[in-house]
Amino acid sequence: MDINQQLSKNDTIRLRKRHVGESCKLFFRSNPIKIVSAKGQYMFDEEGRKYLDCINNVAHVGHCDETVVEASAKQMAILNTNNRFLHDNLVLCAKKLTSTFPESLSVCFFVNSGSEANDLALRIARAYTHNEDVICLEDAYHGHLSSIIDISPYKYRKLDKFPKKDWVHIAPLPYVYRGKHRDEETAGEKYAQEVDKLIEEASENGRRIAAFISESLPSCAGQIMLPKNYLKKVYSSVRAAGGVCIADEVQTGFGRVGKHWWAFQLQDVIPDIVTIGKPMGNGHPVSAVITTNEIAQSLLSVGMEYFNTFGGNPVSCAAALAVMEVVERDRLMEHADQVGTYLLEELNKLKERYQLIGDVRGVGLFIGIELVTDRVSKTPAAPQAQHIITRFKEEKILVSADGVDRNVLKLKPPMVFSFKDAQHFLRILDEILCEIEEFESEFEELSVASSINTNPSQRVAAAN
Repeated sequence: MDINQQLSKNDTIRLRKRHVGESCKLFFRSNPIKIVSAKGQYMFDEEGRKYLDCINNVAHVGHCDETVVEASAKQMAILNTNNRFLHDNLVLCAKKLTSTFPESLSVCFFVNSGSEANDLALRIARAYTHNEDVICLEDAYHGHLSSIIDISPYKYRKLDKFPKKDWVHIAPLPYVYRGKHRDEETAGEKYAQEVDKLIEEASENGRRIAAFISESLPSCAGQIMLPKNYLKKVYSSVRAAGGVCIADEVQTGFGRVGKHWWAFQLQDVIPDIVTIGKPMGNGHPVSAVITTNEIAQSLLSVGMEYFNTFGGNPVSCAAALAVMEVVERDRLMEHADQVGTYLLEELNKLKERYQLIGDVRGVGLFIGIELVTDRVSKTPAAPQAQHIITRFKEEKILVSADGVDRNVLKLKPPMVFSFKDAQHFLRILDEILCEIEEFESEFEELSVASSINTNPSQRVAAAN
């Protein structure tokens, strides 16, 4: 048995079925992979087989990066305690982190996960504005806490058992390819006007907006690129209505977009509150809320002391500092820009050859490949997407799909994902698309069956 595993794969599966909640998602449920080690952009199973990781945006600077591991282990051997004691790592991490933001965003609250960060952001927004209501986007996902599930329509909007709360207002997803407004030149303004309508309706019903929250690039919704000027117009309207603007950077931050540290900078805006997580500790559970000094003071003004047992502990901050060091030292933002640009160019060449690819979009190492059965109707090609994922697995490449119809292949690999990796991914995708063309009639039958099936739980089961 491999030195990195204590149980056989069958025993691991057996114990998981017995002791782990069945609703906890498992990749490739019918034939799961047991991963026992990882390095860089590669993961290894119990048989030593190497898989190219195209989806792990948590291992931001690469699995088991030596700088991050060394910094975390060194600090763990000295001290790990809560942040109600003075410690240099906390303040140095806050100083370094805020240096990557616009000057006004200068105060940090450290927590453990993106869900916690978004929950705290809502509390701060409500304390500052003295309002309650929140505007979120259709198909948004902001975390798993009860407060955050309420503003995550991606999780509940098709389930009658979880109706929308009165304080939640859902704006149309600014989705140029398949959304309500599809003209690239006017889409930003038109989608922003949809938010204006929600603000007006809320006011007419005696409700006031505390916050507008959006991922800077909606991820679970299908790797969406926001149309030009959308956030600028929305932020202006929300602030005029007395609310604040929250940018969720949990999946897109720390240079993933290549051109900036943070994806909101692509829209030339400055949020009032920013939430970060996932890649911040390269696998260590650490996240944060960044805001202005004035907004941060609002918790004190309402008598609310904030404390988080593990948030900002010395080990977490050591890991986060090391991540930022590696991003800068190894010029990973520039690398993401170069590799991402190459991928987008080559994927668009594949789009010209294969009608199944309806849209290619993204920036840096945040890329979506939307599959459709017909480019005119833009009918989602969910069965084909799942087949491609399975075939990639057979070729030892890990890819997943997202979007409400599970028809968007998503690429959010570790930032060390190389040109060679990109070329390998493209070559295998080309081969798989060619195979699908040869058996097109079989997939047409699957697509018809998929469109008939409207039960959300069945659709999710099929996607797994």
